[in-house]
Amino acid sequence: MPELDSLLSPITCWTRAHWENVADRLLDGLLPYATPSLAQYRLPGPPSHSGPWSDGLEGFARSFLLAAFRIAGSGGRVGPALVERYAVGLAAGTDPYHPEHWPPITDRAQPMVEAASVALALHESREWLWDHLDDGVRERVCGWLGGFVGADVNDSNWRLFQVITEEFLASVGAPHSRGEIDAGLARLDDWYRGGGWYTDGDGRKFDYYNAWALHLYPVLWARIAGTRADPATVGRHRARLREFLAVHQHFFGSDGAPVHQGRSLTYRFAATAPLWAGVLADATPLPPGRTRRLASGALKHFAERGVPDERGLLSLGWYRPFLPVTQRYSGPASPYWASKAFLGLLLPADHPVWTAPEEPAPVDTADVSLALPAPGWLLHATTADGIVRLVNHGSDRLPPSPAMDDDSPHYARFAYSSATAPETPGVDNHLALLAPDGTPSPRGRIHPLGAETGRAGSRAQDGRVETVSVVRGAWEVRVHRLDVPPGTPVREGGWAVADDAAPPDAQTGSARAVARRADGLTSALVGLHGWDDAEASVVRAVGTNAMGHHSATPVLQLPQARTLLVTLVVLSADPRASLTGAGASVAADGTVEVRFPDGTVERVPAGLSDVPEPSPGPAPAGTG
Repeated sequence: MPELDSLLSPITCWTRAHWENVADRLLDGLLPYATPSLAQYRLPGPPSHSGPWSDGLEGFARSFLLAAFRIAGSGGRVGPALVERYAVGLAAGTDPYHPEHWPPITDRAQPMVEAASVALALHESREWLWDHLDDGVRERVCGWLGGFVGADVNDSNWRLFQVITEEFLASVGAPHSRGEIDAGLARLDDWYRGGGWYTDGDGRKFDYYNAWALHLYPVLWARIAGTRADPATVGRHRARLREFLAVHQHFFGSDGAPVHQGRSLTYRFAATAPLWAGVLADATPLPPGRTRRLASGALKHFAERGVPDERGLLSLGWYRPFLPVTQRYSGPASPYWASKAFLGLLLPADHPVWTAPEEPAPVDTADVSLALPAPGWLLHATTADGIVRLVNHGSDRLPPSPAMDDDSPHYARFAYSSATAPETPGVDNHLALLAPDGTPSPRGRIHPLGAETGRAGSRAQDGRVETVSVVRGAWEVRVHRLDVPPGTPVREGGWAVADDAAPPDAQTGSARAVARRADGLTSALVGLHGWDDAEASVVRAVGTNAMGHHSATPVLQLPQARTLLVTLVVLSADPRASLTGAGASVAADGTVEVRFPDGTVERVPAGLSDVPEPSPGPAPAGTG
């Protein structure tokens, strides 16, 4: 690694040279797994549902994106070997008679995803690669990419892969459909929910695809389209990105860790991509030094925890290999969508984003409580321990009704954070109604009740449970109103804390359970109302948490549910954060008065109303 620079980067000490170093290490680490003609990278690990042939293309395409940023960002001064490596691979991969040729682009197939990366990489490295390819190779590349024209595309972020690919074809005078490009961009408008937030297809599908796809690709499309792009469309995308980045800056803990929520988390620091995109498009409200602090903080966070690994590879996992953060479409090379994080290398070395002194992230300077009404989320972050917590009352990633409800640990939990990961499976951050055989009820479809400063709510479990969360500092109080048959057992779990070195400590008391990691990270669950005869316990597990091998979750369980339950839920690494002094009382009209440990009082009325749902379009069939 290059030397640390505490003058230019007083918070992370990282510079552009560190980004270039990591990029080179990632590219070098792939070489032992290249096929002889460099058209595929067959990495170790379980194949995706698309199979090894498609996975090999994925290794080429996603690493080509990283190589293109590195080549273009250095003005081609990376030595001819890197350029030649991908030129040779392009020639072999697009030759249908070559033994290493790529799978064709067909309806709703994984090569559609990879085609967009190939197109983007060709555009950004055009001066050093595309312009020097033989005419026959260029013709074959266009022929392969042209499989997108007229094809059936998943109705999700995949529509933007078509937009990118066909716009590149337009830029080189190859056959394309302007109608398909325009339709994909128009579909993006259908999914916009305000406040900088898109849902990834119809339904309530809010996650990092908002960052590394739905905001990112419009910026990259505009770079390819140039004067062909409609100025009004470009302006609309830029305004939304600017609004999103004002919020997205809050999703990173002081240690650089992104909040651990949603699917495809093995893309890791790709969550920083829109930070750079905002600078490239002149669409960011953040000062240059803060952009670099956030992005470098995330990359450094993973580098200090063994990412990439000793081989220079990105594994299917978070820190260590951990398959529960993957999906059926995840193959050994899927993590290389993290290449998007290196978009900042396209900015010249003398750009203020690289030369301005680092500025603190929001969590570095003040506690934050932020309501995000579009996804139905609350963010509350604390400077004392640098942790960002996301309270979820709006994102379930379920298709529009009447599709069956099906919980995912990365969407159905009440809360996520930059310091924890959900159990997979587990009891954490969930209120479950228990069947006679002990089977817990899923949260299912989430019906938002709104999000405003300091509080948010939702109905779930087929309307049987209404929950309002009220937050202050590291504390969250959940007010649950239940409509269940008499005698129904109920169980609530707090945050899961995990550690590789040793199992977290456990303490239990009257309606109180605490799990504490050796470094002081503490999860506590305290019954404030309705939990008088609850059994308190700490549920332990091994191998079920992305943050560590040993995990523990505080739990309260009642043999018979009450109609009203109030719980204090705490996640903190601040030894001064009190776990006592909280309380709750109930007025005759059902209003709950909540008292936080610092004495602050909040009131939660009964009888909230659903937030109207947008009218859904056709049900999406895509993955990601």
